[in-house]
Amino acid sequence: MKILIDGDGCPVIRETERAASLFGLEVFIFCDTSHLIHSDKSRVILVDQGRDAADWAMISKVKEGDLAVTQDYGLASLVLSRKAFAFHQDGWQYTEENIEGLLQQRYEAAKARRSSKNYMKGPAKRDRKQNEIFFQRLCDFLRHTWGNEREGK
Repeated sequence: MKILIDGDGCPVIRETERAASLFGLEVFIFCDTSHLIHSDKSRVILVDQGRDAADWAMISKVKEGDLAVTQDYGLASLVLSRKAFAFHQDGWQYTEENIEGLLQQRYEAAKARRSSKNYMKGPAKRDRKQNEIFFQRLCDFLRHTWGNEREGK
C-alpha cells in the first residue's frame, strides 16, 4: 500500500505524512505547477497546469489496495473503481455505498450555482482540531486495513 495525496488545496498533507511514517508507508503528493509543494517526507509529483491534470496523473498511478486522500468526489470515484481506498480530508472514507449520493450532491450544487446569481457560501475556515480528527481517523483506518494486510488477514 502507498498513499497518494491530491495536493492541490489539500489541508492535511502533514497529518497524512505523519500517519504514513507511523505505518512505514510511502507517500506521493500530486500537484500542478500552480501549487508548488515541497516535502522532505514524500515524493512530490509535479504536473503541468491544466484542468484536472494532477487528478489524471494521480489516477494513472493508483493501484489496487492503495489509499488516496482527496476532497474531489469525482477523483474518489475513479480511485474506488481501481479497487483502492479513498479518504476525505475531513476524516471519512469514500465507499461504494456513499459515492453515488456524493456525486449526485455535487451535480445538484453545480446546477444550482449555474442557475442562480446568488452564490452559496463556502466552507468555514478549517481549524487545527479538524486536522487532528483526520489524523486520528486515518491512523485508525491504517491500523485496521494495513495492520491486517501485513499480518496476512
